Amino acid sequence: MSGRIAPDGAAADSTVRQWLPGLLALAAIWGSSFLFIKVGVREIHPAYVTLGRVGSGALALLVALLVTRDRLPRSGRVWLHLNVVSVVGVVLPFTLFGYGEQRISSVLAGIWNAATPLIVLPVAVLVFRTERFTARKVAGVLLGFVGVLVVLGVWQGVGGSHLTGQLMCFGAAACYGVAIPYQKRFIAGEASSAMALSAGQLLVGTAQIALVAPLLGGAPPDPTEIPFAAVASVLALGVLGTGLAFMIHMRNIRLAGASTASMVTYLIPLFAAVVGIAVLREGLAWYQPVGALIVLAGVAVSQGLLARRRTAARAALPPAVPPCADRAEATPARAAWTAPPVTTREL
Repeated sequence: MSGRIAPDGAAADSTVRQWLPGLLALAAIWGSSFLFIKVGVREIHPAYVTLGRVGSGALALLVALLVTRDRLPRSGRVWLHLNVVSVVGVVLPFTLFGYGEQRISSVLAGIWNAATPLIVLPVAVLVFRTERFTARKVAGVLLGFVGVLVVLGVWQGVGGSHLTGQLMCFGAAACYGVAIPYQKRFIAGEASSAMALSAGQLLVGTAQIALVAPLLGGAPPDPTEIPFAAVASVLALGVLGTGLAFMIHMRNIRLAGASTASMVTYLIPLFAAVVGIAVLREGLAWYQPVGALIVLAGVAVSQGLLARRRTAARAALPPAVPPCADRAEATPARAAWTAPPVTTREL
């Protein structure tokens, strides 16, 4: 498979049948991860769920590195940054989602995951200086946080363990929101492949959570006493939700470009809701999916998705025919016109 990465907006030039199945598969895997977390934390402490997830994910990516004859990063500086990213982008959010799903449904956890881009932008602008605020981006973030308040149902009062679980999941999304711009600022320009960097990140994360898990969850559980469903869920989180999903994501970027591949963000809550309701018989209050739609609308505005669609629509229109042009002359001009390729960039 070619390592060439398609430019943003390349979906217009590639066959939808090539990348759409991968996009849907990735959304299904990542959306189902919240179900696996829910099943896992019923029997295993959240810290040990994280340990099993990160360890099996690291093993899956190491096997992928061997198959592709890639290698782990060599730079000590890179490994120092991977230590930071593994804490903020792996150990903390994975564990917070586990604690959160002890208190709320997997469907609601999937909704909170969609808030990640709302955290990425202000952190990237104010802390790492990798982005700039524009009126559109600020409007999108503000709209998104209105959606957050709607998901919480603040008008009817919130409190207790349910609020705690929601705040834990929002905290997990916030961790991703810090880790993403940190990676862009300090790691993205390194020579190592994305797969190698991810494998290194998971290896470091495995060591970190292995040290912390006994402090949080006590002695490790006896594997022979854990129900098969919980063990299978943890392994699925690591092997499918990390290893296989990463490789599918990289393929999507190569075929469709980064902007199109990032649209998986909008599908994950949908799959999380379908799986949680169908398998676990979970329910939702009316305002939670409404709030989720507002959050996703805010993400779309802040990322310029609507503006890109308008640009593409304008580019697809044929040029206006001068009023004085003869109909016989105008017809060949229309027939000969070909829409120029639409190019976009990720904002």
